[in-house]
Formats: sequence, structure tokens, C-alpha cells
Amino acid sequence: MAGKAQVVVFASQKGGSGKTTVSAHMAVQAEVSGAGPVALIDTDPQGSMAKWWNARSSAVPAFARISVPDLGRDIKLLSEAGYRLIIIDTPPAVTSTIAEVITHADLVVLPTRPSPHDLRAVGPTVDIVQIQAKPLVFVINSATARARITGETAVALSQHGTVAPVTLHHRVDFAASMIDGRTVGEVSETSRSASEVANLWAYLDDRLMRMRASDPRDMLDRPPRSTFEADILSPATAGMSGQEVDDDEDALEDQPGYALAGTGAPPPPEPAASANSNWDGVDRRKADSGPPPGKPDRRRTAHQPFGRRFTA
Repeated sequence: MAGKAQVVVFASQKGGSGKTTVSAHMAVQAEVSGAGPVALIDTDPQGSMAKWWNARSSAVPAFARISVPDLGRDIKLLSEAGYRLIIIDTPPAVTSTIAEVITHADLVVLPTRPSPHDLRAVGPTVDIVQIQAKPLVFVINSATARARITGETAVALSQHGTVAPVTLHHRVDFAASMIDGRTVGEVSETSRSASEVANLWAYLDDRLMRMRASDPRDMLDRPPRSTFEADILSPATAGMSGQEVDDDEDALEDQPGYALAGTGAPPPPEPAASANSNWDGVDRRKADSGPPPGKPDRRRTAHQPFGRRFTA
């Protein structure tokens, strides 16, 4: 595969899955990371990628105007022109076009939102990729932070292919950055969305690099595979208490009267009202009148140990 441009196809029959946004971000991040020159190809008749690129002030990545029937010839011409990476955005719901484009792919990326509608629409695209025996990576896009359906989506997709270890979360800056031809990394380099984009490209770049190796033994001389545990796993909290306590809230065991609970001892006296308090010193809480009429008193008395049930 030496000397040939690698082709990454972003495909999904579901409209609104984020193919154009994700592919544009990956193309720009590839240039920033030194994986270029990168060429973009838009096979969607709506031309969303072309409109975004025309709004850019930067000349990279390059944009190639091609037609699907001449795609093989044009990929060869781009390779001969020195382009190392070609990213192709595909249209939704056009099976024949997607199938034709995937025949030229070295890697297929399938962005998927964590929703039932998107999961139902994944099947036909997966079938096309598997029939052509192309490597496939799912990217969970537009996820809600800490939502259970995100993890369930990853488990469901993993039954049909590799799921990228980086999730792109739903944030306004991610989509809004496309308005003026930029990406979120070009708008705010230190944002969380920019970090997710960089980590996702690092993963895809690692996959492409290992595909480029002509001999598996060449991998022994390369740096070890990067991991993403710092971005996926949550660090343990101090003390491993299992329940966090706010900084401005006293822990239960530090509150007055906690040590006397269940001993029958009277609670400590209430602190005197301060000069700046509006409390008039009168306790207006209702007196303890016992259980409701006709109901037994099931409250635990002081001499009964907690957790045991006594019968008369």
C-alpha cells in the first residue's frame, strides 16, 4: 500500500447522523496532525461538504470535484499528485452510490447517534460493508453525557463491528463551528469537543498506520499502541466512599447529634439565635402525637437494636 493514498469513507443511510460534520473534522485534524496532504470528496448531491469548504479561509484540506463513476480514476490521480489521505462523504439513503464508493475504501467509518431510529438504520450499511469485506469502525456521535443509552448503543454496535473508544458528545460548539467553514478545534482548541475530535483522529490514524504496514513485523519498531483510559474511565474519588459530599455541606457523621442517634440521649440544645437572624426563638414544629388513629406504633425504641424484629 506504499505510495497509495488511503481512502476513508464516512457512510450511513440514516440522514442526520453527522457524517459531514465528523468527516470534515477528521480531515482538518489529519492536516493538523501531519497526516496530510488531505483531499476531501463530496458525493452527496446536497453538497453540504462543498458549501462548508467554500466558506473556509484555509486552503487545506483540499477539495476535489469528482463524479462517482470516475471515482477510481480520480483517486489514482490524487495519489499520483501526492495526497496521502482521501476522505469521502457519502449521501444518505442511496444504496447504489454508497456501495460504489465503499468499493474504493480502505476504512469505512459509520457515525451513529445513540437512538433507536439510528440503530434500526445501521443494518443495510453494515451489510454492504461486510459483503465487500471492508474494515468498519462505528463512531457514536451526538451522545448525551452519562446517558445509559450511550453505553447500550456501544454494546449493540459491537456485535457488528469495532466501536471507536472515543465518543463525540452533543455540544453546541461542535456543530456551530461548521457555520463559517471552521472546525471546533479551530474555534476553541482547548474545548472538550476539540479534545474528543483529536482523540478520535488519533485512534483512526493508528488504525490506518497499522493497515499501511507492509510486514506485520514492522509494527515491532513502532511506538506502542495508544490507549484512551484517561478519556473513557472516571478516576476514583478520594476515600472511595461511594457517595460524594459537597464541599459546602457537612458529612452526616459530622452533623450535631449523629453520635447520639439510637442511644436514647436527648439531642444537643439548639444554638442561640444570632443577632442577624430573623428567628424569634419559638419552635413552631408540631408535637409528636404518635401513630395515626387505629395504627400500631412501629417506631424503634431506644433499647431495640436496629435491624431486628421483636414479637410480643
